[in-house]
Amino acid sequence: MFIFLLRRLGAGLVLIFIVTAITFFLTFGANIPVALNILGPSATEAQVATLNAQLGLDRPIMEQYLSWLNGVLHGDLGNSYFTSEPVTDALASRLPVTLSVVVVACIITLLVSGVLGVASAARGGVLDNVLQAISTVAYVFPAIILGIVLVYVFAITLQWVPAIGFVPLAESPMGWFASVVLPAIVLAIGGIASLAAQVRGSMIDELGRDYVSTLRSRGISETSILLKHTLRNAAGPALTTFSLLFITMFGSSLFI
Repeated sequence: MFIFLLRRLGAGLVLIFIVTAITFFLTFGANIPVALNILGPSATEAQVATLNAQLGLDRPIMEQYLSWLNGVLHGDLGNSYFTSEPVTDALASRLPVTLSVVVVACIITLLVSGVLGVASAARGGVLDNVLQAISTVAYVFPAIILGIVLVYVFAITLQWVPAIGFVPLAESPMGWFASVVLPAIVLAIGGIASLAAQVRGSMIDELGRDYVSTLRSRGISETSILLKHTLRNAAGPALTTFSLLFITMFGSSLFI
């Protein structure tokens, strides 16, 4: 088990190195005029050259990457080219907001998709069709439109939650929840649709297996079969899908 964890950790570190290297070289290949963007269009060539030298952008790309990588290993992610703010400070101020929204969205996704998936697989018929239709609509409905509608209804019209702003959890748990619940719901909508479909498919496969017939023949209640046996066995593929959704939510939270 320990060796397996070490291998997974090593593979993760290698993947991080590859991703950062590709991103760094692609950014360099895009030829973004960083110095000119900072100084403005009226800057002279001499001013641009001077700022490029100060930022180290006049050095070979490999030297720039190794310098950045060395800084990362020492906990220095550099400064923003646009605000001059240290990247570590920017992450420290913004990461709690993103994590709050993503964590609440994950909880909502797990609870709702689990209920929808199990109900669809167990009941079938009209309920299954209705839930599938709801999931499809939720998956294709533009999140940005849903976000605007929710803010208008619950924040502006009903004034149940604030329309803008973020309240730290340590300052006020209720205020924190009110500030993240709407974006979390919007972020969770698409994930609920895909994860509920995964849970439904896995549950249908498990309900068709021989051990389920054996449990029923022994008089085990249908609820116990669903929650204690089939759901546990169907959780593997669903958790794999959820792990991918968790990663996607970090990128999507920027727009939400």
